[in-house]
Amino acid sequence: MKKFLYILIGALVLTSCEKWLDVAPNTDVPAKELFTTENGFVSSLAGLYIVMTEEDTYGKNLTFGLMDQLVQFYDKLPDGTSDRNSIYVYDSETNTYNTKGVLANVWQQQYHTIANANNLLKWWDQNAETVLVDATTRRMVRGEALALRAFLHFDLLRGWGPMNYAGNDKSRAMKCMPYRTVADHSKQPLLPAETVLRHIINDLLEARQCMEYEKDLDLSDVRNDRQYRFNYHAINATLARVYNYAGIKDSAAMYANQVIKECGLTLQTSNYNDPILSKELICGLSMHELEDNLSDYFAVGDKLNTKYYLKLSTLNALFESVGSESEDIRAQGTAMYRSNELQNAMSLKYVDNDQGIIPLIRLPEMYYIVCEASEDDKVAATHINTVRNKRGISKAKDVVCDTEENRLNALSREYRKEFYGEGQYFWFLKAHGITGPLSYCSDGVTLVAENFVFPLPDAEVQYGWTEENEQKEESKEESAPSNMN
Repeated sequence: MKKFLYILIGALVLTSCEKWLDVAPNTDVPAKELFTTENGFVSSLAGLYIVMTEEDTYGKNLTFGLMDQLVQFYDKLPDGTSDRNSIYVYDSETNTYNTKGVLANVWQQQYHTIANANNLLKWWDQNAETVLVDATTRRMVRGEALALRAFLHFDLLRGWGPMNYAGNDKSRAMKCMPYRTVADHSKQPLLPAETVLRHIINDLLEARQCMEYEKDLDLSDVRNDRQYRFNYHAINATLARVYNYAGIKDSAAMYANQVIKECGLTLQTSNYNDPILSKELICGLSMHELEDNLSDYFAVGDKLNTKYYLKLSTLNALFESVGSESEDIRAQGTAMYRSNELQNAMSLKYVDNDQGIIPLIRLPEMYYIVCEASEDDKVAATHINTVRNKRGISKAKDVVCDTEENRLNALSREYRKEFYGEGQYFWFLKAHGITGPLSYCSDGVTLVAENFVFPLPDAEVQYGWTEENEQKEESKEESAPSNMN
């Protein structure tokens, strides 16, 4: 769907969860009337993507905002906060980052979007056969809604679930979050991480089956704009990400290889006028007037000192470069604005971004997943070095993956370079149970295990489902007088 359609629908979307559940996202028409037309289904689906661009989630906190702040990618924040360690205060309100409040907003907004995906799926079950007469449209609506539900739940699991899921058998039984498949406001039980993961995979596999008509989709053909939706290749890429998280390496490698071979995209060798590397986008969001909307956080020139910036020394440490000289295009002036006068720098991903792209999944991650999942150390090295070479790093500096430690260290360095400003490095560290000092952070911040598991929001603890409340409700039902007679 073309970007102008996103803009149109985005301007019409209601922000109230209750209203959206009951009425159309662009009118006051009741949902039962909205879902009597194909346009109603299609506009509601597009509305899900629009809501995901809000700051509480992928428009800030789950990309360049909270997630990158947690790994200390910035030496200065727009609000002037300087106490780096206060960001890890999750259980009480603070006057600095107030991470507790930010996390509560992330949780609420993710489940808000999930509720609306479930609402769409509910009406699909009731009306799709009669309203969506075109089989392709019918499959697209269901496939994308299921994929979105799985994707949103997975990022909640990465935050509120256990650390090092694949490497700690006991952690998989940790009850951490609900998996919501209903569109109402009923309380849902906290499920073990392994159960949540199973639901995620099941939704993705069904979504993949729905979208199989897109198997031959060439994402390099930008005329269809399918990179802004959960297309067939994006679902495969999400499966690769999920299986890799779960430690199911053969499945992770299989889906990642499928994406590499079949999606039509290739790794870029230049980011000139394209620091976001848009031609590698497997799936992303389109934010209307992104540069204006994010100008409070990213702006070069005389406004640099009031935005998200890092010191030149931090940049050099992060990207393993020396001064302004770097082979790596990700550290050059085409990707990072440098002020020699101020000795500061800033990512250009959200400054020079005419297409308004918020990336969710890009092609390099598939190479990294194959690297991590491969049992052959030479195959593993080939995949990570392929990305490095495309980024301008000479073959003479190729890394080796002859031990698990070397492989993990190489991947860690690449994740932080490749996905700077995209929120993925924190998830990488958590998935692998990596703690310790952040070597590139001049203030010597050290991550500990407690930094990686987010506590449930107060509202979920106070008002959410509990076994005790469930037993009370069952007791009330059993003792209630029968009206059957």
